Amino acid sequence: MATVTLYGVGPMDEATQSTRVIPGYPQTARRNPAVLHRRPLTRSELTGPREQAAKLALLGADIAGRGAGQAIGQLIHVRLKVVDEDGAPVGGTMVEMWQANAAGRYIHPNDDDHAPVDPHFYGAARVLTDESGAVEIRTVKPGAYPVPDSNHWWRPPHIHFSVWGKVWLSRLVTQMFFPGEPLNAPDRILNAVPDGAARESLVCRAAPTSEGPPNALVFEHRIVVRGRAATPAA
Repeated sequence: MATVTLYGVGPMDEATQSTRVIPGYPQTARRNPAVLHRRPLTRSELTGPREQAAKLALLGADIAGRGAGQAIGQLIHVRLKVVDEDGAPVGGTMVEMWQANAAGRYIHPNDDDHAPVDPHFYGAARVLTDESGAVEIRTVKPGAYPVPDSNHWWRPPHIHFSVWGKVWLSRLVTQMFFPGEPLNAPDRILNAVPDGAARESLVCRAAPTSEGPPNALVFEHRIVVRGRAATPAA
């Protein structure tokens, strides 16, 4: 949960970025150091190669499948745009996403307690933004799921995103939430961001149904990679 600022710009903003250790969520304490130390980027890092796709294979943007191999659940298109603090598009940057299936189950050996696996849904994509900083991912809407040993805390439907900067140390990991979900209000991860406007920046926008394909809903979301309006890490 520690904030990573892309391109080495600016210190962590305690108001607009997520609290690193969340009460009732033991994993956050285990994943965070007691003290954060800023590591400035050196000349070798700043002038290093930017071709992340040469190091990590792209997975494509259609993970819902089709025909007999289509995943179970509500088809959605996520229209994501990555911009900097001035609103300028960040083209050619690698975006990775992962999510639970429509029943709230991840494809992971540690997730085995409450919901079925969908044999047609892996739940991850890795793509590059185009020149306008945009990418569109075809998937299914993830389901809610209970957090183990948390006194009946359920995570609302959400999608994880990871965006890389020009070097491997420069990476933002965040989450996208869906509008109108009743589990958003009590969610401990969403509420770990103190500033209300920053929390709202994690909730995507539902586009009019007339703007999407006839068999899928469309959600639009923007990730700001640096500056005062940077998307909270989560």
